[in-house]
Amino acid sequence: MRREIDDMLLDRILVKNKNRENLLSKFATKSSDSIRRREEPDDVRSKFFRDSDRIIHSKAYTRYIDKTQVFYLFENDHITHRVLHVQMVSKIARQIGRALGLNEDLIEAIALGHDIGHAPYGHEGETYLSELCKKHGIGGFHHNVQSVRFLDKIENQNLTLEVLDGILCHDGESYDRFIRPNRNKSLDMFDREIEDKTYKNIELTPMTLEGCAVRIADMISFVGRDIEDAITVGLITRDQIPVICAETIGNNNREIINTLVIDVIENSYGEDCISFSSEVWRALEDLRNFNLKTIYENPRIKTQSGKIRLMYGFMFETFLEDMERKNLNSNIYQHHVNYYQSSGYGERYSEPEIVRDFIAGMTDNYFNNTFKESFLPKKCRYTVEECEKSVILEVD
Repeated sequence: MRREIDDMLLDRILVKNKNRENLLSKFATKSSDSIRRREEPDDVRSKFFRDSDRIIHSKAYTRYIDKTQVFYLFENDHITHRVLHVQMVSKIARQIGRALGLNEDLIEAIALGHDIGHAPYGHEGETYLSELCKKHGIGGFHHNVQSVRFLDKIENQNLTLEVLDGILCHDGESYDRFIRPNRNKSLDMFDREIEDKTYKNIELTPMTLEGCAVRIADMISFVGRDIEDAITVGLITRDQIPVICAETIGNNNREIINTLVIDVIENSYGEDCISFSSEVWRALEDLRNFNLKTIYENPRIKTQSGKIRLMYGFMFETFLEDMERKNLNSNIYQHHVNYYQSSGYGERYSEPEIVRDFIAGMTDNYFNNTFKESFLPKKCRYTVEECEKSVILEVD
């Protein structure tokens, strides 16, 4: 049974919500202007607040818990996982948004959902999965597009366009000193951007200033945190941080976040854009290049790359064969297709697309365990019957 709030009380709450949003900046996005694929009756929550709830309660969100950021090979509880990263992005973006008078409900929803589509083993896994997707004619794999797919197409959450657009356009890896929103978007334009990003890898710009704030916050959140993680695992030392970066921005995550957030607020207040000062931007670019060379491209954290690439290849081809042969006992049916069958998911998409969705949704542990079960021989403890129950796959 679904309990409904008293109509008169609901009206009073809606008026209060509207009055609160009327206090926001003229550049902020109001809930009353939001767009959904299917319109819904009003709730005590704002439309963007409701989207945050839907994201948090989604199946895809629960899988954040075992998706690592950069250092996927380390069993260290203090290394950043995506579930922590998205909370940091939300916190930083809301801090910026509050100072600029933006809609914090919209910011939170975008931030919480922005990395849901990340594949196992982070950006490295994204690269390998993208190669396989292109090989099978379904375009490249992009985690921001996949985040939208999970929430909009697979779980059918009916989120607002403004939230979906912010998730699609977060692209924290794309460094821009200025980000100005492209407000002239519709659902049709958004769907075309999804297609163009998949097959042409176009550059994207958020349609709201809140989306721009999340995009900047994503960058702020990981540039210093990745340095701290690298120091924790012994990859670099703090005195390796370039002097100009340490003097201008800071040499630890707390100082870096504080400097960047204040700089963004000072340079964006009262403007229809999110931006850094030229001095801080130059130092940030230097720090980003430092991270790229000493952390992300460091061969010491790439020692298992060949194995991971092979695992991706074996998994993709095996599950694709299971789909083609209608092997209903396969994990791709038992743990993925059957779960969404009531929405016609299995009929709406091609077999390679379904395999892509399945693998992209895996946590690191599920990915590893599934590979072991599928490709490594399993010993039986006592009887022949136990062995006969195991599915033995031959790998060419």
